[in-house]
Amino acid sequence: MLSDLAESFSLSESDRELLPSTEDVRFYAEHGWYLSRKLLSDDEVDLLATASERFYAGHRDRRLPARPPSLSYWVKEEGNVQRHNDYIHYEDDEIAAILRKPLLGAVAAKLAGAAEIRIFQSTLIYKPAGLDDPNNTVPWHFDRDYWATSTSERMLTAFIPFHDCDERMGTISMIDGSHLWQEAGADSVTALHFADRRKDLDAVLSRTAELNNSEVREVPVVIPKGHVSFHHCRTYHGSGPNLSSRPRRAVSLHLQDEGNAYREFLLPNGRIASYNHDVLVRRTVDGFPDYADPAFCPVIWSASAR
Repeated sequence: MLSDLAESFSLSESDRELLPSTEDVRFYAEHGWYLSRKLLSDDEVDLLATASERFYAGHRDRRLPARPPSLSYWVKEEGNVQRHNDYIHYEDDEIAAILRKPLLGAVAAKLAGAAEIRIFQSTLIYKPAGLDDPNNTVPWHFDRDYWATSTSERMLTAFIPFHDCDERMGTISMIDGSHLWQEAGADSVTALHFADRRKDLDAVLSRTAELNNSEVREVPVVIPKGHVSFHHCRTYHGSGPNLSSRPRRAVSLHLQDEGNAYREFLLPNGRIASYNHDVLVRRTVDGFPDYADPAFCPVIWSASAR
């Protein structure tokens, strides 16, 4: 069960040496992204890859109690396409145990200036090899755009590949400093999945950069095995096709600080925004979705518990 996973947040002396320095935190604040030191051992990364193959073959430790309306969930009938499977930290205990590693949370906490870090969401990702197709790319977007129902502006994402990951493999790329941009107002396409707004996002990115008197400076992040790329929830990012000879495997681990909670948010079309959690998590005393529900949003780092 999820509750059986260890809840120890202590770090060894060697782990503490892997935390971001003051200069690293300053870089993250200025650029909106950060490439970590080696946070996962080769054995841990290999376990993620092995567990992901078992998942694709049908293994589940548990299944979601309901199917959210915007769930990304590849099934084998979809064939040789880019795969996204949300809630991997809920459905697979082996993968969850590594994603809940306190060191990952401690790094995120230092970057975000947070006292506690909880998982918000996680997505298992697989890019087929040698498939130069628009459907094998991820167009420019920023994660906060999907999280309109969240109150926090400090949320961030850890991108964890299961191998060395370079530009040829379609590694994640950042638009440097874009987390500081003012949004383009009515041009926003909030709450649409990026697969449904591929063309819109290129135009929105260009207009937003112009509005902020900024240039669109793309930075592909070359990630050695065991290292992790972190980015701010407002940093534009995306990835190209995997042109290498092997699949690109990764987890996108979305993280929230202790202050994040549900809020009611009205979309430009007049509808109230929703997130997949809203049909899964428990309710607060006020009847709202609880984004601190430990079954779906477990704490992975807490300064008070050290």
